[in-house]
Amino acid sequence: MFKWIVDSFWHYIRPLLDIVIIAFLIYRGYLILVQTRAVQLIKGIFIVILIYFIAYIFKLNTLLGLMAMFFPGIIIAIAIIFQPELRKIFTRIGQGNWFRFSSGVKRYHLESIINSIEVLSLRKRGSIIVVSRHVGLKNVIETGTLLNSDLSSSLILTIFTDGSPLHDGAVIVTEDKIVAAGCFLPLSEQIDIKRSFGTRHRAALGLAEETDAIVIVVSEENGAISLAYDAQLIYDLTIPDITQRLKTLFEIGEDEEEQSSED
Repeated sequence: MFKWIVDSFWHYIRPLLDIVIIAFLIYRGYLILVQTRAVQLIKGIFIVILIYFIAYIFKLNTLLGLMAMFFPGIIIAIAIIFQPELRKIFTRIGQGNWFRFSSGVKRYHLESIINSIEVLSLRKRGSIIVVSRHVGLKNVIETGTLLNSDLSSSLILTIFTDGSPLHDGAVIVTEDKIVAAGCFLPLSEQIDIKRSFGTRHRAALGLAEETDAIVIVVSEENGAISLAYDAQLIYDLTIPDITQRLKTLFEIGEDEEEQSSED
């Protein structure tokens, strides 16, 4: 009797489990494609497949023969042309954080960062602050000066003081620590980025294309605040706007806000 119940239960649950797993994989795959801007890769593959089916349906033997002859070369060409996108896709897959949805950044960490950003914006001090999430930034950290200091607004402002030897690079923040300063970031490979953006904005977008880090940029020209994450750059945000976006990105809810105020 018990075996019959288990078999019946599994008989109805298995299709549901199958659908849930497939839906989850499709959803995560979609997020990877969006974050890596690999839409062009999908279009290229789709066009090749579409041409093949048209040739097959209408018996275009010459075209089929040419495609069969050049198909290995086409695959290699796609791999070469879209090498950056493929690298980013496999990097995302290899991160191994598909089931991890929160980071160690707390509200009082963000308050220190936001307070410093507001001052830097008012003083028009060019700066880049990188807040890591799940993906390690060891390669980036190694390009700068290791600090491993407690996170504070005063330290961030000191680093980005005019004349400071570390003010030209990026500050790397992990949870409650300023891990390093004066770090160099990879420049964006996007060709449609605004030409008015300087090196700081291109570097911020470049890191956001390769990792899941949140990058905050303050413009040296006009003090505008920008936010880069998930291969996108949002320019000229107000302090309330960037505060709300950061709280959403780091999943800081009202419960944590109340707890922080009580402390």
